[in-house]
Amino acid sequence: MLFSLTNPEVAIMMMGIFLFAVLLGFPIAFTLMAMGLGFGYYAYFDPTKMEHLFDNRIFQLFVQNTYTVMDNNVLTAVPLFLFMGYLVERAGIVAKLFFAIRLASHKLPASMAVAALITCALFSTATGIIGAVVTLMGLLAWPAMIKAGYDKKFASGIICSGGCLGILIPPSIMLINCSTITTKVICSCYFSRTYVSGTLHCIRSVQSLVKSINSAKTCS
Repeated sequence: MLFSLTNPEVAIMMMGIFLFAVLLGFPIAFTLMAMGLGFGYYAYFDPTKMEHLFDNRIFQLFVQNTYTVMDNNVLTAVPLFLFMGYLVERAGIVAKLFFAIRLASHKLPASMAVAALITCALFSTATGIIGAVVTLMGLLAWPAMIKAGYDKKFASGIICSGGCLGILIPPSIMLINCSTITTKVICSCYFSRTYVSGTLHCIRSVQSLVKSINSAKTCS
């Protein structure tokens, strides 16, 4: 126990410290590392077995886990996927793609929303995470949709739902992490499950959007 606190109280304290540090602007990676070392030090603190201040098991575990992650060849794909998404964004490909899909779907109801969903699905193949897709499409598609007269809640929902495709359509960083934990082959996880499910989810989202808009027009 930490200062005679129960495990749930320690967990709440960790969550509070984490949120406070993130709101102050500290990087999430270093915040989690510092919290792991701090709370782990107290968890393994035993004055009867420690010869000096740094004679704590948490430091050995920290070095061991760090080396294990660095020695994992599969995880090298994560920064490369992020770099690929950065190149796609800086090259302006996403903006051109959104404009092209918008022109191609101009006969559909809520064509800009449809274009935003499809662009999110395609851009997800170059990032693999939700945050990058939602952030970029929020800067690119959300102002255009608001300017075109879309409701703010509707536009936000479209971008957030489309951004969730970032972890469904490969390359997905979540699937890479899961494959390292479960020791499953990445190719089988990708092609047998995620491509089909992610594509069907995107098609179904577009169909539901068009159907809801048509139903709203019919009722009005």
